[in-house]
Amino acid sequence: MPRGPGSRLIAVGQREARRISSIDLLPLAAALGVGLLIGAERERRKREKPAPSSAGIRTFTVASLAGAVSFMLGGAMLLAVVAAATAAFAAMQAWKSRLDHPEGPGLTTEVALVLTVLLGALAVRDPTVAAAVGVTVAILLAARTPLHRFVDSVLSEDELRDALIFAGATLVVLPLLPDRAMGPFGALNPHSIWVVVLLVLGIGAAGHVAVRALGARFGLPIAGLAAGFVSSVAAIGAMGARALKDPSVLSAAVAGAVLSSVATIVQLAAVIGATSVPTLRAMSGPLIGAGLAAVAYGAAFTLRAVRQPLDHEPAAGQAFSLSAAAAFAATLSVILVASAALHAWYGQAGSIAGAAVAGLVDTHAAAISLASLVASGHMRAQDAVIPILAGLTSNGLTKLVFASTTGGRAFALRVAPGVVLVAICAWAGALAILPWR
Repeated sequence: MPRGPGSRLIAVGQREARRISSIDLLPLAAALGVGLLIGAERERRKREKPAPSSAGIRTFTVASLAGAVSFMLGGAMLLAVVAAATAAFAAMQAWKSRLDHPEGPGLTTEVALVLTVLLGALAVRDPTVAAAVGVTVAILLAARTPLHRFVDSVLSEDELRDALIFAGATLVVLPLLPDRAMGPFGALNPHSIWVVVLLVLGIGAAGHVAVRALGARFGLPIAGLAAGFVSSVAAIGAMGARALKDPSVLSAAVAGAVLSSVATIVQLAAVIGATSVPTLRAMSGPLIGAGLAAVAYGAAFTLRAVRQPLDHEPAAGQAFSLSAAAAFAATLSVILVASAALHAWYGQAGSIAGAAVAGLVDTHAAAISLASLVASGHMRAQDAVIPILAGLTSNGLTKLVFASTTGGRAFALRVAPGVVLVAICAWAGALAILPWR
C-alpha cells in the first residue's frame, strides 16, 4: 500500500530524531566540565594578580569545547591545528604580559590553556580519564601557595636529592633488572632483591616524614608499626639505620623496630585464618602470647622514648640511608643462597627443618604452606604448630642479623631481648595449648 507525503515526512523526521539522539553528549559534557573547573580556578587566580591575564573561566571553557569539537569533526589533524593556534595565542599573550610587567607571573596559565584544549579532545575518546586529569590539574593549580611554601621552606636539599634517588631507583633501575633466578643454586632474583631495597628506602622515608611531622619520640614508633605490615625485617633495618645516624632517637627507633613485630603477628594470624581456620585455632595461644610480648616490649620503649628529653629535634637531613639499604640487600642475598644450598643438599628433611629454612626469609610463606596442608587434609592442625613456630623463630634470627648490621651494637642489644621474648612467649603459648605426648 503506497504511503502519502505525510507518512514519508514522518519517517524522515523519525530517522533524524534517532540520529540526533544517537549522538553521545557525554564527551561534550565532560569537556564542558573540565573547562569550567580549570577556568574557575584561573578566574579566581586572575583576580589576585596586579596584571590579570586574559584567560579566565570563559576562555578555558571555550578552549576545552574547541578541543572536543575539533577532534569530533577532523580527528587528530584538526585538533593539532587548534592546539597549535591556541599555543600561538597563549605565547603572544605571555610575551605581551612580560613586556608590560617584567616581574609578572610565569607561564602556568598559558600552559594550562593548551592542556585544556587537549583534555577536551581526550574527553571524546575517554571522558572518565579526561575528567580525572582535569580535576588533578585544577587541584595542582589551586595548591600553588602551599606547594611553593613546601618546596621553598619545608623540603630540604638533601630530601629533594633523596626523592630523586628513590624515583630513579623505582622508575629507571627496577624495570631494567632481570626478573629471573640467577646466581648460586638459582637463589638470587635481582628484581625481587631490588624491590626489598626499595621497601627499605621507602620505610626509611616514611619514618623520616613521621619524625618531621610528629617528632622522633612519637613518629618512629608509629612508622615502625605501620612499616611492619609491609616487612618487619625491612622495618628493623630502616629503624637501625635511623638509630645509627642519630643516637639520640635510639629508644624511639627500638620501639618502632619491636612494634613492627606486632604487625608480623597480625599478618600471620590473617594469612593462617584465610587458609585454614583449624590451624588458626591451634595457633591461637602462640599468636596471642607473641603479640602481647611484642606490644608490651614496644610500649615500654615507646614510654621510655616519650619520657626521655631530646637535646635537639632531628634535623631535616637525609630521608634514608643508601648504605643501610645496600647492607640489607647483601645480607638478604647471603640468607637466600644459604637457604637454597641447604634445600639442595639435604632436601625436605621434615616439615620443621623446611619451615625453619623458609622462615629465614619470610615466615608468612612457611605458615601458608603448612596451613594449606592442613586445609587439604594432609596434616593435622596440631602438627602444624611446631613447624610454624620454627619458621617464626628462624625469622627472628634474621631480624637479629639485620638489627646488628644496620643499627650497630647498641641498637641490636636493645632489639634482641624483644625478639627473643616474642619467640619465647610464642613457644610458651604452644606448650600451654598442645597436649603432652
